[in-house]
Amino acid sequence: MQYGKDVAKILVTREEIQKRIAELADEINRDYKGKEYTLVVTLRGAVPFFADLFCKLTGNKVDCDFIAVSSYGATTESTGEVRMSKDLSSPIKGKHIIIVEDIIDTGITLSYLKKLFEAREPASVKVCSLLDKPSRREVEVEGDYVGFTIPNEFVIGYGLDYDQKYRNYPDICVLAPEVYGG
Repeated sequence: MQYGKDVAKILVTREEIQKRIAELADEINRDYKGKEYTLVVTLRGAVPFFADLFCKLTGNKVDCDFIAVSSYGATTESTGEVRMSKDLSSPIKGKHIIIVEDIIDTGITLSYLKKLFEAREPASVKVCSLLDKPSRREVEVEGDYVGFTIPNEFVIGYGLDYDQKYRNYPDICVLAPEVYGG
């Protein structure tokens, strides 16, 4: 697929994404064999990742719920303040929870979610993230299931956006700096 001048380069191809998702699903299937658990999906960026992952989870009773939080606006920098626009639909007390994230960046949003969920007394809380950008970490937090560790470049595609655009690209791409003034 040709993306045009807004994309500096493709960082992770759709084929690499699908292969890694299958591997992550195998790990989760093994770790949660015989257990019921709930995937909590962070809207909107993690939806494509969740959908592909969810279809590869087998042999378990898997539920899902959705939460909408953000520490970004229409910029490439975190505001440092987490804003929740949609909470979970069901209680999580006593349940095994896997937070499904598109990217662990500064760690601010994920740290907020983990603390919020742990206060609700689940059986466990783990994190499954497609991408991890440890060089940007401001809050110490790690994923339990991570697809790819990436460099400090602003990425779009496969659910990730800049100002609500580019989510539909099937590859993980680096946004050209001139698009966002970088």
